[in-house]
Amino acid sequence: MALPVAAPSRLWTRNFSLYFTARIASMLGDTMIPVAMSVAMLSLGYGVSAVGFALGAWMGAFALFVVFGGVLADRFHPRPQMIGADAVRCVIMGALGAYFWLGHPPLWFIIVVALLGGTATAMFQPGVSSLVPQVAADPQQANGVLRVGQGISTMAGPALAGTLVATTSAATVFASAAATFAVSGIGLVALRLPRFEVDRSASTLANLRTGWHEFRSRSWLWGGILIWWFLGVFVWGPLTPLGAASIIDAHGKAAFGYAESAFGAGCVLGGLIAIRLRASRPLLAGGLAMFLFPLMPLMAALVPALPLLMLGYGVSGVGWAYWGVQWATTVQTQIPEDRLNRVTAYEIAGSILAVPFGQAVAGPASALFGVRQLLLVGAVISLCCAIALIAVPPIRRLPRALAAPRRGGVRGTDQRPGDVCAAKEAR
Repeated sequence: MALPVAAPSRLWTRNFSLYFTARIASMLGDTMIPVAMSVAMLSLGYGVSAVGFALGAWMGAFALFVVFGGVLADRFHPRPQMIGADAVRCVIMGALGAYFWLGHPPLWFIIVVALLGGTATAMFQPGVSSLVPQVAADPQQANGVLRVGQGISTMAGPALAGTLVATTSAATVFASAAATFAVSGIGLVALRLPRFEVDRSASTLANLRTGWHEFRSRSWLWGGILIWWFLGVFVWGPLTPLGAASIIDAHGKAAFGYAESAFGAGCVLGGLIAIRLRASRPLLAGGLAMFLFPLMPLMAALVPALPLLMLGYGVSGVGWAYWGVQWATTVQTQIPEDRLNRVTAYEIAGSILAVPFGQAVAGPASALFGVRQLLLVGAVISLCCAIALIAVPPIRRLPRALAAPRRGGVRGTDQRPGDVCAAKEAR
């Protein structure tokens, strides 16, 4: 059941405008890198396995360190941590671009860059969610607008990367990615945020335990992450290297970037829908939208004519973006603000940890079973994950909350009296 849309609050403040610019610039760089790395490495003859190892190194380092990134962000403040991460990513992408410009970078160098990039991203990512309530009064509206912007970045980044790799060189793409991280860092430096009061008396271990308690005490949260773990291993991890190999083989280098761009266009539409449609049970609504996602691995497996391929990717993006807004807003409004970075870090680590494993095994598994066969299996598993999201009671029944609870306080909600029992069941 959709709730009536509340009177809009002023969204485009100075802080939100700067945060939006920083987030979209960073996202543009993030979406350029996998396409550039996949196409460039395949062109150099490294093969699907090497691409999977490089992407897996990035995601593995990210998953390993993101929990510590969340603890540090809660202990101090996420903004300086994010600025430092942008600086590191700017430098290493510039270095990778220079090596591609000079010649043929060895695999070990690419993997080292991937490990450093993943670690820096682990320091950056926890603050992405926790800064939203600090720069916007309406988290769902802000998340919807951010999702639209991210969709545009997801649309523009791969297309730009694919076109630049096909027409110039991979060095140009990595240099462009370095510039996006510089823009992101400058935008974050310019933010004016309130003083971040925290209790720093607890040890790192105690902070990790607190974050873990907040995470495991919410069955809707760890239940959703468990479902996402299967999606990461069997679908999201293998999808980029396998999809790149399948689409490039059928339609050429630039086509993979165009398909990813179509996915971004779908994300724009999904974000726009999420701004307007406020479901009383957001994770149920998001789970229903995820029934569109299996079209992405299905189209990558079948590789139909390019327009149909792009249409499938685009429709898939609609479901992915709508789910993403519902999930992000739910986490931001259900978790106490002084623990949000740590819980977000556990949430990210849990959902992402499986991705590098899926990326690493994509090459060997494709040699045994075939690229398109694995993509078809991924489409079936995606469908099963969507079914699980709407079948698990704590996820399906969780009611919508308006704002995050503040340091042990009670959150504001728009629950009707009959929703109180559902809220208890969801916990």
